[in-house]
Amino acid sequence: MNTWNDRFSQRMTRVRASEIRELLKLLDQPDVISFAGGIPDPELFPAERMSALFAEAAAETGGRALQYSVTEGLPELREWIAARMAASGAPCGADNILITTGSQQALDLIGRLFLNPGDTVLVERPTYMGALGAFNACEPAYADPGGDPPPGARLAYVVPDFANPTGRSLSRAGRERLLDLAQDRGLAIVEDAAYRDLRFGDDQAPSILALDAARSGSVEAGRTLYCGTFSKTLSPGLRLGWVCAPRAVIERLVLLKQGSDLHASTINQIVTARLLEGDYEAHLQRLRAAYAARSEAMQQALSRHMPMGVTWTSPQGGMFTWVELPDGLDGAVLLEAALAEERVAFVPGAPFFATAPRAASLRLSFSLPSPEVIDEGVRRLGRVIAARVAPRLRAAG
Repeated sequence: MNTWNDRFSQRMTRVRASEIRELLKLLDQPDVISFAGGIPDPELFPAERMSALFAEAAAETGGRALQYSVTEGLPELREWIAARMAASGAPCGADNILITTGSQQALDLIGRLFLNPGDTVLVERPTYMGALGAFNACEPAYADPGGDPPPGARLAYVVPDFANPTGRSLSRAGRERLLDLAQDRGLAIVEDAAYRDLRFGDDQAPSILALDAARSGSVEAGRTLYCGTFSKTLSPGLRLGWVCAPRAVIERLVLLKQGSDLHASTINQIVTARLLEGDYEAHLQRLRAAYAARSEAMQQALSRHMPMGVTWTSPQGGMFTWVELPDGLDGAVLLEAALAEERVAFVPGAPFFATAPRAASLRLSFSLPSPEVIDEGVRRLGRVIAARVAPRLRAAG
């Protein structure tokens, strides 16, 4: 019997379905309270302005918006990003910017550029599972940046601001230590800045790229590859991200992107560039206020409804809270029970670990539900967890 599995490449043994993408199907079930996907609130999209800009761009004489474009990305969009990066302490030019089809493509291209089978990527425990999905096809090994990196280490991947999945941020001292490690071991640093603009307060550590540029004299002389995105601030449907890196890296990434999809959507880039000409900072302030209120609602709900032995992070930005369960519980098993008994969903923690997963953990996203729904969902989840913690406490006592 003919089987396709015998014809697939060896690298496909490392490729796994995204548990988050599967869980997003639950959003179509109206009776489920979902803390699963890190999904921006569509009520916060600049939809009316975007609609007008799309119509305007599509109708313009010459059809530029509907035509092929350059792989590097629209010059005006790259220039806007470069100016913003420079204002944040990372002086660079448009030649240091590549527009990608979402920051997920940036991770895929970077993995293909730097990794040979067996090379080691340093990742946090836990880390963003989408990065693991992007790198896995390159057949790397993984190690903890807190340990002694093995000789084959090539990349260090980190989400330093309000990380997915934990919501934690890396301190300035931690960023400096990572740069020291990268310099000592000849590593490139991949800084995933997807949530950097969603801070709740005024204080924020400089980006790793900015610290690297201050040390080395410029972005061009550094070793940091900064991955940004408009998915969390404008709309994920635009599928627009970027890489800011030395020109030698950008040039190679351009070649890989040409073989992948030629270029990001022209009309989406034009609309985004025109959106950014408006009061982008005011838009960011609206997002921050909304997500800060929901984060606070989740913190209060967790304090009210979680049983003894459960701990969680207190993010200062982003979209996520990480929950640690008592030893012996399994987030995947708990999800089945939570859906069946209480119609509440989350992401089990194990898939966020590159090695030695800790099953007694889970990720909650507070970006989409209202504060009232957050409280009800956490109350339901607390009941499910308490029903499994109580017998263990009685047995221990």
